Amino acid sequence: MDDGLSVGIADVRAAAGRLAGIAHRTPVLTSRAIDAMVGAEVLFKCENLQRAGAFKFRGAYNALSRLSDEQGQAGVLAYSSGNHAQAVALASRLLGIPATIVMPTDAPACKLEATRGYLEGCGELVLYDRAQTTREALAERMLNERPLTLIPPYDHPDVIAGQGTVGLELFDQTPQLDYLFVPCGGGGLLSGVATVAKSECPACRVVGVEPEAGDDATRSFRTGQLQTVRDPETIADGARTPSLGEHTFPIVLACVDEMMTVTDKELVAAMRLVFERMKQVVEPTGVLGLTGLIKSSSEGRLKRGSRVGVVLSGGNVSWGAVYQE
Repeated sequence: MDDGLSVGIADVRAAAGRLAGIAHRTPVLTSRAIDAMVGAEVLFKCENLQRAGAFKFRGAYNALSRLSDEQGQAGVLAYSSGNHAQAVALASRLLGIPATIVMPTDAPACKLEATRGYLEGCGELVLYDRAQTTREALAERMLNERPLTLIPPYDHPDVIAGQGTVGLELFDQTPQLDYLFVPCGGGGLLSGVATVAKSECPACRVVGVEPEAGDDATRSFRTGQLQTVRDPETIADGARTPSLGEHTFPIVLACVDEMMTVTDKELVAAMRLVFERMKQVVEPTGVLGLTGLIKSSSEGRLKRGSRVGVVLSGGNVSWGAVYQE
Protein backbone atom coordinates (compact mmCIF):
# COMPACT_ATOMS: atom_id res chain seq x y z
CA MET A 1 0.00 0.00 0.00
CA ASP A 2 1.11 3.61 -0.64
CA ASP A 3 0.35 6.50 1.71
CA GLY A 4 -2.21 4.51 3.70
CA LEU A 5 -4.37 3.83 0.64
CA SER A 6 -5.80 0.35 0.09
CA VAL A 7 -4.09 -0.10 -3.31
CA GLY A 8 -0.58 0.87 -4.34
CA ILE A 9 1.68 0.42 -7.35
CA ALA A 10 3.03 -2.88 -5.95
CA ASP A 11 -0.52 -4.30 -5.92
CA VAL A 12 -1.02 -3.30 -9.55
CA ARG A 13 2.27 -4.88 -10.57
CA ALA A 14 1.31 -8.10 -8.79
CA ALA A 15 -2.03 -8.08 -10.60
CA ALA A 16 -0.21 -7.65 -13.92
CA GLY A 17 1.72 -10.84 -13.16
CA ARG A 18 -1.51 -12.79 -12.60
CA LEU A 19 -3.04 -11.40 -15.79
CA ALA A 20 0.00 -12.07 -17.99
CA GLY A 21 -1.02 -14.36 -20.82
CA ILE A 22 -4.69 -14.20 -19.72
CA ALA A 23 -5.84 -10.63 -20.38
CA HIS A 24 -5.13 -9.02 -23.75
CA ARG A 25 -2.41 -6.41 -23.93
CA THR A 26 -4.67 -3.98 -25.74
CA PRO A 27 -3.32 -1.69 -28.46
CA VAL A 28 -2.82 2.06 -28.39
CA LEU A 29 -4.33 3.72 -31.46
CA THR A 30 -4.15 7.23 -32.89
CA SER A 31 -6.28 9.42 -35.17
CA ARG A 32 -5.03 12.39 -37.17
CA ALA A 33 -8.57 13.71 -37.42
CA ILE A 34 -9.06 13.74 -33.65
CA ASP A 35 -5.57 15.18 -33.09
CA ALA A 36 -6.50 18.08 -35.37
CA MET A 37 -9.87 18.51 -33.67
CA VAL A 38 -8.42 18.90 -30.15
CA GLY A 39 -4.99 20.34 -31.01
CA ALA A 40 -3.06 17.57 -29.27
CA GLU A 41 -1.41 14.20 -29.85
CA VAL A 42 -4.01 11.72 -28.58
CA LEU A 43 -3.18 8.12 -27.70
CA PHE A 44 -6.15 5.81 -27.21
CA LYS A 45 -5.84 2.77 -24.92
CA CYS A 46 -8.38 0.44 -26.52
CA GLU A 47 -9.96 -1.62 -23.74
CA ASN A 48 -12.95 -2.06 -26.03
CA LEU A 49 -10.73 -4.80 -27.51
CA GLN A 50 -10.21 -6.52 -24.14
CA ARG A 51 -11.63 -9.97 -23.41
CA ALA A 52 -15.38 -9.72 -22.70
CA GLY A 53 -15.25 -6.33 -24.43
CA ALA A 54 -14.11 -4.12 -21.54
CA PHE A 55 -11.41 -3.37 -18.96
CA LYS A 56 -13.57 -5.07 -16.32
CA PHE A 57 -12.07 -8.48 -17.18
CA ARG A 58 -8.79 -7.40 -15.60
CA GLY A 59 -10.24 -6.68 -12.17
CA ALA A 60 -12.62 -9.63 -12.19
CA TYR A 61 -9.94 -12.17 -13.07
CA ASN A 62 -7.47 -10.73 -10.57
CA ALA A 63 -10.03 -10.85 -7.76
CA LEU A 64 -11.24 -14.38 -8.53
CA SER A 65 -7.70 -15.70 -8.86
CA ARG A 66 -7.01 -14.52 -5.29
CA LEU A 67 -9.84 -16.55 -3.71
CA SER A 68 -9.07 -19.48 -1.42
CA ASP A 69 -9.93 -22.99 -2.57
CA GLU A 70 -12.88 -23.00 -0.16
CA GLN A 71 -14.23 -19.70 -1.49
CA GLY A 72 -13.78 -20.86 -5.07
CA GLN A 73 -15.70 -24.07 -4.48
CA ALA A 74 -18.58 -22.19 -2.81
CA GLY A 75 -18.82 -19.73 -5.70
CA VAL A 76 -19.04 -15.99 -6.20
CA LEU A 77 -21.78 -13.38 -6.51
CA ALA A 78 -21.56 -10.26 -8.65
CA TYR A 79 -23.98 -7.50 -9.62
CA SER A 80 -23.65 -5.30 -12.66
CA SER A 81 -25.42 -3.52 -15.49
CA GLY A 82 -23.31 -5.53 -17.87
CA ASN A 83 -19.54 -5.28 -18.23
CA HIS A 84 -18.62 -6.49 -14.74
CA ALA A 85 -21.23 -9.22 -15.14
CA GLN A 86 -19.62 -10.46 -18.35
CA ALA A 87 -16.13 -10.15 -16.85
CA VAL A 88 -16.94 -12.19 -13.74
CA ALA A 89 -18.83 -14.76 -15.79
CA LEU A 90 -15.86 -15.25 -18.14
CA ALA A 91 -13.29 -15.26 -15.33
CA SER A 92 -15.33 -17.80 -13.37
CA ARG A 93 -15.52 -20.05 -16.43
CA LEU A 94 -11.75 -19.83 -16.98
CA LEU A 95 -11.00 -20.56 -13.31
CA GLY A 96 -13.70 -23.18 -12.75
CA ILE A 97 -15.52 -21.13 -10.11
CA PRO A 98 -19.36 -21.15 -10.00
CA ALA A 99 -20.83 -17.66 -10.43
CA THR A 100 -24.20 -16.08 -9.68
CA ILE A 101 -24.70 -12.82 -11.57
CA VAL A 102 -27.35 -10.21 -10.70
CA MET A 103 -28.38 -7.88 -13.54
CA PRO A 104 -31.26 -5.42 -14.12
CA THR A 105 -33.96 -6.43 -16.58
CA ASP A 106 -33.25 -3.26 -18.59
CA ALA A 107 -29.54 -3.94 -19.01
CA PRO A 108 -28.38 -3.65 -22.65
CA ALA A 109 -29.51 -6.74 -24.54
CA CYS A 110 -26.04 -7.42 -25.92
CA LYS A 111 -24.62 -7.52 -22.38
CA LEU A 112 -27.37 -9.81 -21.09
CA GLU A 113 -26.87 -12.17 -24.01
CA ALA A 114 -23.10 -12.30 -23.57
CA THR A 115 -23.36 -12.91 -19.82
CA ARG A 116 -25.80 -15.78 -20.38
CA GLY A 117 -23.36 -17.28 -22.85
CA TYR A 118 -20.40 -17.15 -20.48
CA LEU A 119 -22.49 -18.61 -17.64
CA GLU A 120 -23.92 -21.51 -19.64
CA GLY A 121 -23.32 -24.72 -17.72
CA CYS A 122 -21.32 -23.05 -14.96
CA GLY A 123 -23.43 -20.33 -13.36
CA GLU A 124 -26.74 -18.57 -12.80
CA LEU A 125 -28.16 -15.26 -14.04
CA VAL A 126 -30.64 -13.49 -11.72
CA LEU A 127 -32.61 -10.54 -13.13
CA TYR A 128 -34.27 -7.78 -11.10
CA ASP A 129 -36.50 -4.75 -11.68
CA ARG A 130 -34.83 -1.43 -10.80
CA ALA A 131 -38.24 -0.04 -9.78
CA GLN A 132 -38.72 -2.79 -7.19
CA THR A 133 -35.33 -3.15 -5.54
CA THR A 134 -31.63 -2.30 -5.81
CA ARG A 135 -28.90 -4.68 -6.82
CA GLU A 136 -27.18 -4.12 -3.48
CA ALA A 137 -30.31 -5.08 -1.50
CA LEU A 138 -30.90 -8.18 -3.63
CA ALA A 139 -27.28 -9.23 -3.33
CA GLU A 140 -27.36 -8.80 0.46
CA ARG A 141 -30.35 -11.13 0.71
CA MET A 142 -28.65 -13.74 -1.44
CA LEU A 143 -25.43 -13.55 0.56
CA ASN A 144 -27.43 -14.20 3.74
CA GLU A 145 -28.92 -17.32 2.17
CA ARG A 146 -25.85 -18.81 0.45
CA PRO A 147 -22.08 -19.00 1.27
CA LEU A 148 -21.05 -16.92 -1.73
CA THR A 149 -18.17 -14.44 -1.95
CA LEU A 150 -19.18 -11.03 -3.26
CA ILE A 151 -17.04 -9.62 -6.08
CA PRO A 152 -18.21 -5.98 -6.26
CA PRO A 153 -17.89 -4.07 -9.53
CA TYR A 154 -15.36 -1.51 -8.31
CA ASP A 155 -14.93 -1.10 -4.55
CA HIS A 156 -12.51 -3.96 -3.86
CA PRO A 157 -8.69 -3.73 -3.63
CA ASP A 158 -8.09 -6.69 -5.97
CA VAL A 159 -10.56 -5.32 -8.52
CA ILE A 160 -8.93 -1.87 -8.38
CA ALA A 161 -5.44 -3.36 -8.74
CA GLY A 162 -6.56 -5.36 -11.77
CA GLN A 163 -8.06 -2.29 -13.42
CA GLY A 164 -4.86 -0.40 -12.72
CA THR A 165 -3.02 -2.67 -15.15
CA VAL A 166 -4.66 -0.63 -17.92
CA GLY A 167 -2.49 2.28 -16.82
CA LEU A 168 0.59 0.12 -16.32
CA GLU A 169 0.39 -1.05 -19.93
CA LEU A 170 -0.39 2.41 -21.25
CA PHE A 171 2.63 4.06 -19.66
CA ASP A 172 4.82 1.22 -20.92
CA GLN A 173 3.46 1.74 -24.44
CA THR A 174 3.40 5.57 -24.36
CA PRO A 175 5.67 7.12 -21.72
CA GLN A 176 5.39 10.77 -20.68
CA LEU A 177 1.80 11.85 -21.07
CA ASP A 178 0.72 15.38 -20.18
CA TYR A 179 -2.94 14.45 -19.58
CA LEU A 180 -4.86 11.23 -19.10
CA PHE A 181 -8.66 11.19 -19.47
CA VAL A 182 -10.39 8.22 -17.81
CA PRO A 183 -14.07 7.22 -17.56
CA CYS A 184 -15.53 7.14 -14.06
CA GLY A 185 -18.51 5.25 -12.64
CA GLY A 186 -17.69 3.86 -9.21
CA GLY A 187 -14.04 4.78 -9.64
CA GLY A 188 -12.38 1.35 -9.92
CA LEU A 189 -10.72 2.07 -13.26
CA LEU A 190 -10.01 5.70 -12.42
CA SER A 191 -8.45 4.99 -9.03
CA GLY A 192 -6.38 2.09 -10.38
CA VAL A 193 -5.07 4.03 -13.36
CA ALA A 194 -4.46 7.19 -11.30
CA THR A 195 -2.42 5.13 -8.81
CA VAL A 196 -0.17 4.06 -11.67
CA ALA A 197 0.02 7.56 -13.17
CA LYS A 198 1.27 9.11 -9.93
CA SER A 199 3.99 6.45 -9.74
CA GLU A 200 5.04 6.22 -13.38
CA CYS A 201 4.42 9.79 -14.63
CA PRO A 202 3.79 12.19 -11.71
CA ALA A 203 3.54 15.24 -13.97
CA CYS A 204 0.62 13.72 -15.90
CA ARG A 205 -2.69 15.40 -15.10
CA VAL A 206 -5.32 12.70 -14.50
CA VAL A 207 -8.89 13.75 -15.38
CA GLY A 208 -11.89 11.62 -14.43
CA VAL A 209 -15.02 11.99 -16.58
CA GLU A 210 -18.57 10.96 -15.67
CA PRO A 211 -22.05 11.59 -17.12
CA GLU A 212 -23.73 14.85 -16.15
CA ALA A 213 -26.78 13.02 -14.74
CA GLY A 214 -24.54 10.92 -12.48
CA ASP A 215 -22.21 13.60 -11.16
CA ASP A 216 -21.68 12.14 -7.67
CA ALA A 217 -17.93 11.58 -8.11
CA THR A 218 -17.40 15.13 -9.36
CA ARG A 219 -19.34 16.57 -6.41
CA SER A 220 -17.46 14.27 -4.03
CA PHE A 221 -14.10 15.34 -5.47
CA ARG A 222 -14.89 19.04 -5.26
CA THR A 223 -16.35 18.97 -1.74
CA GLY A 224 -14.11 16.31 -0.21
CA GLN A 225 -17.26 14.62 1.14
CA LEU A 226 -18.79 11.48 -0.35
CA GLN A 227 -21.87 12.37 -2.42
CA THR A 228 -24.47 10.00 -3.85
CA VAL A 229 -26.93 9.76 -6.73
CA ARG A 230 -29.84 7.36 -7.20
CA ASP A 231 -30.06 5.43 -10.47
CA PRO A 232 -29.21 8.36 -12.79
CA GLU A 233 -30.88 8.50 -16.18
CA THR A 234 -27.99 8.34 -18.62
CA ILE A 235 -27.05 6.45 -21.77
CA ALA A 236 -23.78 5.58 -19.99
CA ASP A 237 -25.18 2.49 -18.26
CA GLY A 238 -21.76 1.53 -16.89
CA ALA A 239 -21.66 4.76 -14.86
CA ARG A 240 -25.04 4.44 -13.13
CA THR A 241 -23.29 3.81 -9.83
CA PRO A 242 -24.65 5.38 -6.62
CA SER A 243 -21.32 6.73 -5.38
CA LEU A 244 -17.59 6.24 -5.16
CA GLY A 245 -16.63 3.55 -2.66
CA GLU A 246 -14.79 3.09 0.61
CA HIS A 247 -11.62 2.18 -1.29
CA THR A 248 -11.99 4.23 -4.48
CA PHE A 249 -12.95 7.58 -2.92
CA PRO A 250 -9.69 8.11 -0.95
CA ILE A 251 -7.61 7.09 -3.97
CA VAL A 252 -9.50 9.48 -6.25
CA LEU A 253 -8.95 12.32 -3.77
CA ALA A 254 -5.25 11.50 -3.48
CA CYS A 255 -4.33 10.70 -7.08
CA VAL A 256 -6.81 12.37 -9.46
CA ASP A 257 -6.24 15.99 -10.50
CA GLU A 258 -9.62 16.91 -11.94
CA MET A 259 -13.18 15.61 -12.29
CA MET A 260 -15.66 16.75 -14.94
CA THR A 261 -19.00 15.81 -16.47
CA VAL A 262 -20.38 15.49 -20.01
CA THR A 263 -23.88 15.19 -21.45
CA ASP A 264 -25.46 12.17 -23.12
CA LYS A 265 -25.68 14.13 -26.38
CA GLU A 266 -21.93 14.72 -26.24
CA LEU A 267 -21.36 11.00 -25.57
CA VAL A 268 -23.34 9.96 -28.64
CA ALA A 269 -21.35 12.38 -30.80
CA ALA A 270 -18.09 10.90 -29.49
CA MET A 271 -19.32 7.35 -30.17
CA ARG A 272 -20.02 8.26 -33.78
CA LEU A 273 -16.66 9.97 -34.08
CA VAL A 274 -14.62 6.92 -33.04
CA PHE A 275 -16.81 4.66 -35.15
CA GLU A 276 -16.54 6.75 -38.30
CA ARG A 277 -12.95 8.01 -38.01
CA MET A 278 -11.18 5.24 -36.06
CA LYS A 279 -13.41 2.28 -37.07
CA GLN A 280 -13.74 1.34 -33.39
CA VAL A 281 -17.01 0.34 -31.71
CA VAL A 282 -17.10 1.91 -28.24
CA GLU A 283 -20.05 2.07 -25.85
CA PRO A 284 -21.33 5.30 -24.25
CA THR A 285 -19.49 4.76 -20.95
CA GLY A 286 -16.39 3.86 -22.93
CA VAL A 287 -16.17 7.28 -24.63
CA LEU A 288 -16.48 9.32 -21.43
CA GLY A 289 -12.75 10.06 -21.51
CA LEU A 290 -12.73 11.14 -25.14
CA THR A 291 -15.83 13.27 -24.60
CA GLY A 292 -14.13 14.97 -21.67
CA LEU A 293 -11.07 15.65 -23.81
CA ILE A 294 -13.15 17.18 -26.61
CA LYS A 295 -15.03 19.35 -24.12
CA SER A 296 -11.82 20.48 -22.38
CA SER A 297 -10.30 21.41 -25.74
CA SER A 298 -13.37 23.33 -26.89
CA GLU A 299 -13.41 25.27 -23.62
CA GLY A 300 -9.73 26.21 -23.94
CA ARG A 301 -8.64 24.16 -20.91
CA LEU A 302 -6.20 21.91 -22.80
CA LYS A 303 -2.66 23.00 -23.56
CA ARG A 304 -2.18 22.80 -27.33
CA GLY A 305 0.43 20.32 -28.53
CA SER A 306 0.10 18.15 -25.44
CA ARG A 307 0.43 14.35 -25.38
CA VAL A 308 -2.90 13.05 -24.14
CA GLY A 309 -3.89 9.54 -23.11
CA VAL A 310 -7.53 8.49 -23.38
CA VAL A 311 -8.90 5.20 -22.08
CA LEU A 312 -11.64 3.74 -24.28
CA SER A 313 -13.00 1.52 -21.54
CA GLY A 314 -15.46 -0.78 -23.30
CA GLY A 315 -17.16 -1.72 -26.55
CA ASN A 316 -20.27 -3.63 -25.55
CA VAL A 317 -23.00 -1.74 -27.38
CA SER A 318 -25.72 -2.55 -29.89
CA TRP A 319 -25.50 -1.28 -33.47
CA GLY A 320 -28.50 1.01 -33.06
CA ALA A 321 -26.89 2.99 -30.24
CA VAL A 322 -24.00 4.02 -32.48
CA TYR A 323 -26.38 5.95 -34.71
CA GLN A 324 -28.75 7.21 -32.04
CA GLU A 325 -29.71 10.81 -32.65
